[in-house]
Amino acid sequence: MKKNMRRFAVVAGAAAAAFGLTAAPASAVPSTTWTVTPSGSYTATNSGNIVLTATIPMTCTTSGASGTMASATGNPATVAAINAINFGTSASPCTSVLGNVTTVAVTPWTVVAQDYTAATGVTKGYVGNVKANVTAGACKFTVTGKASATYTNSTGILAVSSVSGDLAVSSSPAPVNCGSVVTTATKPIFKGNYAIKASNGTIPKIVGTNP
Repeated sequence: MKKNMRRFAVVAGAAAAAFGLTAAPASAVPSTTWTVTPSGSYTATNSGNIVLTATIPMTCTTSGASGTMASATGNPATVAAINAINFGTSASPCTSVLGNVTTVAVTPWTVVAQDYTAATGVTKGYVGNVKANVTAGACKFTVTGKASATYTNSTGILAVSSVSGDLAVSSSPAPVNCGSVVTTATKPIFKGNYAIKASNGTIPKIVGTNP
């Protein structure tokens, strides 16, 4: 009887310990400190073509952006605002099989940092708060969401490479004159590289550290 009682006590103690481990709250992940140098205004110019694919590819050979960058704390954290971004010009419009493409961005967009690799100087995150009104020929639709991206300190390249599901075609307003080519079920893809320069002409650096 005493032997059985000892076994019961051991089992009960192990169960209590296991319950204690599972019930204890997980320790909080330290907030990342993002240091941006220099902070302040910046400009961005496309490096290579910018492509928005919504069933069909729409290609821009010219694109630029401007805004401000600043240090931040958190994960994720907004390290830059895109206050203006253009796609194509009257002399070099974006094109598609439906005809020339006009894209009007509804800004501000954001650049959000999530992960930093010190060995490569690469920050992973996304371009957020994306909203743009697109006209391709007679087809008109609105794209919303975010676009996965990386930023590399050594080159100053913000590489935008969204994945399926990052962006969506808005139902309000719904696509107009697009037929089955672009619908609210379409999952747009946004890809392209932008070279970033601070107002003093240098390449900004983004560094993430944990306390």
